[in-house]
Amino acid sequence: MLDDIDRRILRQYQAQPDLTTNELADRCGLTAATCWRRLEKMQSAGMILGHEAVIDWAALGYAVEVSLRVTLDKTQPRAFDEFVAAARLIPEVLEIQTFLGRVDVRLSVIARDMAQYQDVYRGRILTLPHIADIEALMHIARLKSNEALPI
Repeated sequence: MLDDIDRRILRQYQAQPDLTTNELADRCGLTAATCWRRLEKMQSAGMILGHEAVIDWAALGYAVEVSLRVTLDKTQPRAFDEFVAAARLIPEVLEIQTFLGRVDVRLSVIARDMAQYQDVYRGRILTLPHIADIEALMHIARLKSNEALPI
């Protein structure tokens, strides 16, 4: 379980993951060696999964984001696995989420404009295997986006 020191490290680390171990240790009131050991322990335990660059795809010219809610044909025994494997191959699919309930899968799809979205939707999405129903939700605005946990 996490103690107060681990929580302090994680709060600082989430806020600024590019800090050096020395800088992180200073902010947490620890020695660099202690901070490094605790980070290693949390990484080994799978609490810290890694570092990644977050790219603003809108700044790169992608103006369209659509959330597709997909219901699969559950009469096919491998429908889910085959659908997900094929969806992973579409570069414009940024995220695949699964659900329990009427909707089985949600795909987050981006495109530069509506013409490109239409090409992706008709040429790649609708050709995915085992789709029983699909609903498109056009993204209008992102009101909150936060990966940081309230530690």
